Amino acid sequence: MTMEKILWKHIQTLKATAPLVHNITNYVVMNTTANALLAAGASPVMAHAKSEVQDMAALAHSLVINIGTLDEYWSEAMLMAAEAAHTQGKPWILDPVGAGATPFRDTVLQQLLQFRPTVIRGNASEIIALAKANSTRTKGVDSTAESNEAVAAAMTIVKHSPSIVCISGATDIITDGSQTILIRNGHPLMTKVTGLGCTASALIGAFIGITADKTEATAAAMALIGIAGELAEQQSKGPGSLQQHLIDKLYNLTEEEFYSRIKIEKQ
Repeated sequence: MTMEKILWKHIQTLKATAPLVHNITNYVVMNTTANALLAAGASPVMAHAKSEVQDMAALAHSLVINIGTLDEYWSEAMLMAAEAAHTQGKPWILDPVGAGATPFRDTVLQQLLQFRPTVIRGNASEIIALAKANSTRTKGVDSTAESNEAVAAAMTIVKHSPSIVCISGATDIITDGSQTILIRNGHPLMTKVTGLGCTASALIGAFIGITADKTEATAAAMALIGIAGELAEQQSKGPGSLQQHLIDKLYNLTEEEFYSRIKIEKQ
């Protein structure tokens, strides 16, 4: 079976399975993330209370941790949830928003990494900062480096942990240390809508909850949002309508659209 067919099968399995995805994410993207998960076929829950995150991690198929609007309370909840997921063998994804921007973020990220995220997805600057590969700094939560510049940093992370690393950019680069997958889908207008990277992380969270091969799961999520973004742009007048059409396309993407659009390379 070709990689394209494998990924489409995973997309269909997600719709048929409707996995429960536990999100501890940021205020900016909660609504978009929840709607995107629903449109793609998953069942989102947003829960960050310390009194329930461990129980929620036990109920969910997977966990998404996004440190975008980090504070002291949320960081404790994230660590509790990550520990619970790790202990129970539940897959989880870390989105290291703004890695390298402040010592607080870096400290929390180092603590979260102890619980071995299944997948780490970030832009090039975040991945470089996370690996401490060089002195590159993030500019807020936007990338100041190209995705291909972060490959060495991703390999450093993979070498020291069992995590799959996904570097998002004009070309999305996914590596598990033994194989690297390049996906060249998406549209520049997507960068004008806040939180679509966070949405990609949430979708990865959904796929790793129901897919045995976590590298394929990551690729399926990135291909899905990239192709949906391309098709949404064709109907959009700007970033506002792009967001609306993107949610629609996550819901109604056809097999023909997927196969005609996907640009994937396996190394």
